[in-house]
Amino acid sequence: MQRKPVSVDLGLQGGGAHGAFTWGVIDRLLDEPWIGIEGVSGTSAGAMNAAVLVDGFAEGGRAGAQKALERYWRAVAAAGRMSPMQRGPIERMANLWTLDYSPAFNVLETAARMMSPYDTNPGGSNPLRAILSECIDFDRVAQAEIKLFVNATNVRTGRGRLFRNAEITPEVLMASACLPTMFQAIEIEGEFYWDGGFSGNPSIVPLVRECASRDTIIVQINPILRPDPPRTAREIQDRLNEIAFNSVLIKELRAAAMMRKVADPGTGEGRALAEMRLHRIASDVMLTLGYSSKLLAEWDFFTMLRDEGRKAAEAFLSAHGDDLGVRQTLDIDTYLDGI
Repeated sequence: MQRKPVSVDLGLQGGGAHGAFTWGVIDRLLDEPWIGIEGVSGTSAGAMNAAVLVDGFAEGGRAGAQKALERYWRAVAAAGRMSPMQRGPIERMANLWTLDYSPAFNVLETAARMMSPYDTNPGGSNPLRAILSECIDFDRVAQAEIKLFVNATNVRTGRGRLFRNAEITPEVLMASACLPTMFQAIEIEGEFYWDGGFSGNPSIVPLVRECASRDTIIVQINPILRPDPPRTAREIQDRLNEIAFNSVLIKELRAAAMMRKVADPGTGEGRALAEMRLHRIASDVMLTLGYSSKLLAEWDFFTMLRDEGRKAAEAFLSAHGDDLGVRQTLDIDTYLDGI
């Protein structure tokens, strides 16, 4: 029996190379003709996936979006072959997805604590610029039907700024992914921007305010919960990064839960909040990956994450596909615990 169409929005987290997991999730969702995508909010790697999805869909529908995403991640992997940050032979033989033992990564990590990217990369070069210009038609994105929201953090004010379809450029996407210890801030219209993860990872607000769809699927690649406390210096740093890049999302979900309890559900945003149905796709495979692997640009790593993303999306559809358009599957009231 043919499924009744359901319109959804996607909220795509950032996380460097771990964004290949999100590629897999999107790839699987696009297999379902009954799932329509109205809007996509993305940050950092999530913004890259979002922009490529919107462009590919505008060019060739679902199949076009799937081809565009594969083309983008292949381009990233090709550029990564020239990177000094590579796994060593022991990690390759043991199938360990980590750069923790890479001399180049350890030098970079040490230098980031002592030197500015304005010193180490005075020319401000960024390999993403060429990849984005090659893989995305920004004029087509500007005219696309799927609404696109990309978040970046204003360095001067500390506040997030959302860029929409007609505003998206390579600079906007690079700003959304600009880690301040690695890259110079990106200038846009006289303001400077850093990674959007500091202010919204991703931002859910525009999906509520500007989209008619009431189902939002958050694709989460930064674990919120870990079963055990970190012990080593590396594990502690990894956990600090996860907490920092999840904190704004948790605050948005907490605010949404609180507003639902007090907002007038009759009209406007009160009604939109009352009717919003949140869902989440995630995977325990992310618990096995450390921060350093976010810089691992190997095709085999990307395809492993893609396959895990497809599995996670398949599991979500099997468990909750019938809930889309009907009921929420992410209990946001739990974020009010302890307040």
